[in-house]
Amino acid sequence: MTLWGPVRLEEDRWRFRLWAPDRDAVTLERDGAPDLPMTCDADGWHVVETAAQAGDRYRFRIDADLSVPDPASRAQSGGVHGWSLLVDLPASGGEWRGRPWAETVIYELHVGLCGGFSGVAALLPDLAAIGVTAVELMPINAFSGTRNWGYDGVLPFAPAEAYGTPADLRALIDAAHAQGLMMFLDVVYNHFGPDGNYLGAYASSFFHAERHTPWGGAVAVDRSQVAAYFRENALMWLGDYGFDGLRFDAVHAIGDDDFLDGLARDIRSATGPDRHVHLMLENERNDPDRLSPDRYDAQWNDDFHNVMHVLLTGERDAYYEDFAERPAEKLARCLAEGFIYQGDPSPHQGGKVRGSASGHLPPTAFIAFLQNHDQVGNRALGERLVRLTTPARLKAATALLLLMPQIPMLFMGEESGAQSPFLFFTDFHDELADAVREGRRREFAAFAAFSSEEARAHIPDPNAVATFDASRVAAGEDAAAWRDFYRELLALRRQQIIPRLAGCRPAGARSLSEAAVLASWRMGSGETLTILLNLGETEVAAPDIGEPLFLLGDAGGPASFAAWLA
Repeated sequence: MTLWGPVRLEEDRWRFRLWAPDRDAVTLERDGAPDLPMTCDADGWHVVETAAQAGDRYRFRIDADLSVPDPASRAQSGGVHGWSLLVDLPASGGEWRGRPWAETVIYELHVGLCGGFSGVAALLPDLAAIGVTAVELMPINAFSGTRNWGYDGVLPFAPAEAYGTPADLRALIDAAHAQGLMMFLDVVYNHFGPDGNYLGAYASSFFHAERHTPWGGAVAVDRSQVAAYFRENALMWLGDYGFDGLRFDAVHAIGDDDFLDGLARDIRSATGPDRHVHLMLENERNDPDRLSPDRYDAQWNDDFHNVMHVLLTGERDAYYEDFAERPAEKLARCLAEGFIYQGDPSPHQGGKVRGSASGHLPPTAFIAFLQNHDQVGNRALGERLVRLTTPARLKAATALLLLMPQIPMLFMGEESGAQSPFLFFTDFHDELADAVREGRRREFAAFAAFSSEEARAHIPDPNAVATFDASRVAAGEDAAAWRDFYRELLALRRQQIIPRLAGCRPAGARSLSEAAVLASWRMGSGETLTILLNLGETEVAAPDIGEPLFLLGDAGGPASFAAWLA
């Protein structure tokens, strides 16, 4: 039985439910229809059945001066403080069953910057043409205002009005499948945004007030009603809309492995063996126990990004401190074993131990990237790597990303050499806007370039429309050359790497200098894939293996990359 949200019982009859254990009485309000008192059971569920139609507007009155939207609203009218809408999505007409995980090449994007769901649909043919196989949407659930990264969402079941209707989202996913593209969605189950979350007003036990997080009391996922809320949300995206996978944001902030394991188990059971459904984690704990075929397919590998960023830019501030010493050795460990931090003390966190051994996992259990929304957007000025390193070194790093066995992910604009920034943006007002602006600037006090108040004053205001507009992707002057480069590498990955990934195992990796690494993998087909990356200025010795599968520069020379398959 579905616990949360409206359920259509017959052609024109719906059931409405709200878990409001803190309230003795709740009234269903409908736009243009009489109010209806709801019946409350012993568990705090308020229920009523009545005649209604898709498109009707409704909300819940929980006391004389407060009416709230449905926390499981499938769509909103008038923003997160407005009316909820009844939605009845038609069944998809396609027979799409997804694609195997080994074929995955992810492209992460922000829907709002692309012009909403229809704007993203217009990009799909070009993405498929360069070799992308999966598009990952940053969170799309309803948030305050019209501009937001999505991680401040407060109504997880409702697509943001600014992006389009539920039918528009469904059309986007059908269009992606027609192009042979998987669609993934980033979901946030560790917190709610600061504006528009009314759950605490009638269901305080949805949170653990005594367990503090950066966003307030921890979400009480150990309670059955709360666990059901997120389980039903995940299954809605996968079932009603047809998404092919979910990326779970910052699960370390959830802090409940039983919930995570149960969620994965329930999703696998509900979606069945006939579909390729992929589940991905962001987890600062570097926890290999969550990664297995019956739980989660892979984890975003921040360790790879962080050490590559140090090698490409020389930056050592803040969390890059953990990767500043002997970065080539750390990269070698990452290529051979997945995580860099596997129970090692973190200098940046005062010696706190992070991670567990991960060398037993296949390379495809790790999602690697050189850029993403966090790593670009959480820079004070949102600079992309193309502005922070040389084109030759960036191309060598990109070749590593796209030809090594870990699952690669690109960030919007990367493939066109975009130099436009990706900034942090919100659409808050009044005191909340001031708090977000000042909090954002305080975050960068640990970075040398922003250690003074004067320097921090130049960090763009997240709430300014200009900040959002500046973040729209503007292709670089050499966009065609960059696209050709990505197309060539992804064609090579599709032809030579992906067919050999099943059974692939690391065969050793070592540093050759402070900025050069040699690594090998025994592919499932029996051949050995060997790569040599040199991001330094001093030549290193290249192995004598024969003709490279792919070569940038002179093998072993400065700013070079070579790959052999033999």
